[in-house]
Amino acid sequence: MKALILIADGFDDLQFFCPYYRLLEEGVSVTIASPRGDNAVGLRGYPIEADTSISAVDPAEYDLLVIPGGQSPERLRLREEAIGIARAFIDEGRPVAAIGHGPQLLISAGSMDGKQATSAPDIRDDLRAGGAIYHNKAIIRDGSLLTGRSSEDLPQFCRQLVSFLAAR
Repeated sequence: MKALILIADGFDDLQFFCPYYRLLEEGVSVTIASPRGDNAVGLRGYPIEADTSISAVDPAEYDLLVIPGGQSPERLRLREEAIGIARAFIDEGRPVAAIGHGPQLLISAGSMDGKQATSAPDIRDDLRAGGAIYHNKAIIRDGSLLTGRSSEDLPQFCRQLVSFLAAR
């Protein structure tokens, strides 16, 4: 199994590292993509070296998309290639896991209409405006979409992420 994690500067460090290491523990091959394929720096100043640029990604090569929160999704949603990747996963019914502000990218992809979802509370109105049915819960799974509310919910998010993989 292959997973793709999309990040840009300002990603939430915990929301990146917890799912990243949990996927590696499960034997998943993880590729990190950033806008230019170079370092992205997290909210707490930790740099991550990407494996590739977002424009070089072929979404068909991956089984799972992970979108950590923080300021990164706001930056990613300004890049048409990142929107295209998110749209491809959702439209094809392939697993997508987004936590915190991560669903912002999915909103820009026009992929939230009618979906049950959660997110960081400060973007709940964005989710609703994007057509999602917002729930203030730790995690929500709606078909191939897994959303998480915040870093405090990472234990449940990562547990469900592993369960999500096992169901594939």
